Order: sequence, then C-alpha cells, then structure tokens
Amino acid sequence: MNEPFDCYHCKESLLGKKYILCEENPYCLTCYDTLFASTCEECGKPIGCDCKDLSYKDRHWHDTCFFCALCKNSLVDKPFASKEEQLLCIECYSHEYSSKCHLCAKTIMPGTRKMEFKGYNWHEMCFICHHCREPIGTKSFIPKDNENYCLPCYEKQYAMRCIQCQKPIITSGISYREQNWHKECFVCAVCGKPLSGQHFTSRDDSAYCISCFCDLQAKKCAGCTNPISGVGGTKYISFQDRQWHDNCFNCKKCSLSLVGRGFLTEQDDILCPDCGKNI
Repeated sequence: MNEPFDCYHCKESLLGKKYILCEENPYCLTCYDTLFASTCEECGKPIGCDCKDLSYKDRHWHDTCFFCALCKNSLVDKPFASKEEQLLCIECYSHEYSSKCHLCAKTIMPGTRKMEFKGYNWHEMCFICHHCREPIGTKSFIPKDNENYCLPCYEKQYAMRCIQCQKPIITSGISYREQNWHKECFVCAVCGKPLSGQHFTSRDDSAYCISCFCDLQAKKCAGCTNPISGVGGTKYISFQDRQWHDNCFNCKKCSLSLVGRGFLTEQDDILCPDCGKNI
C-alpha cells in the first residue's frame, strides 16, 4: 500500500497535482504562495510560483510591475538606476539627476568619466585648455579668470619670468624691488646661499646674506670693531668717516651714552662734556 503524498501544510493530497518542494517538504501551489511567496513592491500582491520574481536589494517585483517610476517603461533586462527607493531607466535618471557638462551643457551619463573642479563638471573630452583647446585630462593645469589653462599655454600667456634664469615662475616665487625670482634663484651674490625666508640685505642692486655682507660690505664700528650690518633697522652713529653702533657711542672715560648728547673729541676718543673739561 502506497503512503499518502499530501501537502505539508494543508494535508490535501498532491497526487496528480503540481507541487513545490521547500526544505524537502512538498507544498501545494496555494499553500506555497501563502507561506513563502514574496510581495510585489509595486502592486502589493504575492508573486506566485507561476510568476517571474525579479529582485533588487531584497525587494521583489512581478516582471510586469518592474518598470521605471517616471516613464513607466519596462526595466526587464535593461540597465537601471535607483534614487530614493525609486527605480529609474537610465534616460530618466540622467535627465533628473545627472550632472550637466559646464562646456556643452549636455548630460554626463552615469558610468562615464567626468572631470570636477570648483563645483563644475565636464565630460572628459570637454575639459579643455582655454587657449589651445586641447583636452587637459589628468595633466596639471592652472585656473585664471574662470578659465583653465594647460601649463605650456599658461606659461606663454601669463607666467612671470625669473630675473635670474628667465624661465617662467609657475609656483611660488620671490618678489624684491619689483623684480621676480624663483626661490632657488634668489641667492647671496657672494656665497650663493638661498635667501628665501632668511635675513638679508642689499647694496648696489645685489643681495647678500648677513654673513657675506658683514665680511665684505659693512662698515666696522669704531667702538667694538664688529660690522654694522643695518639688518632689522639697526641704528648707528656716523661722525667724520667713522661709525658706531648706538650702544657703542659712549664716552671713552665714563662710558656715558652720547646718543643725542653733545660730545667732544680727543684724538680718536669721544668724550662727554664733563670728562672733556678735565683734559
């Protein structure tokens, strides 16, 4: 005697009927749809075993309900995009949400390469140099007056030139006495040490580091014999072809500062009036 072959849920006989096995148990079609069928996102009805179930991100649709939320065209076997839980065909998504090219004003289709700069977008082939009209791509460029230039065109049109080497200054440079240098070209006229970010002084249109200036150009203090560099606004006293640092211009005998005071001289010495009376 044959054992009964019944629906695991409703116990009705499945002999001669269609059925579906689920977890090794047989179910009639009605019970399977009731217990296991997914609910369609669009119409809210079960997706029966006799229907095609289309799924995307744990959501399900009948194949007849799987269409663009805007134009209602079927998305079956077609590329699509999602936005805020809505499914859209590529055309509708591009029209509603895709960026527009800053040059040609056409849509930049999803999946295509685009260039972005300062809040604007371009097709890759539309991101071009304003002067030569060649695509910039991933090469370096310089923006000027709301336009973009490749480096060769910018150099020809706008770049300042270094007074020393005559080559364009593309990045940061040094400006001194209305002339421009590359940082690496602005050096001491004697030792060649870079002066960018360093204290320096100049004489006869040449720039010197403090060490070279003091050794070669600076006058020597008649009091301490050290150079008077003049750097940082250093004050000094000059009298009869001799110079003194302010703090060295003192009476030879009593060491009183003579800055802003009357003084007397005795050969190479300077004296305050009181000490000068006793000579």
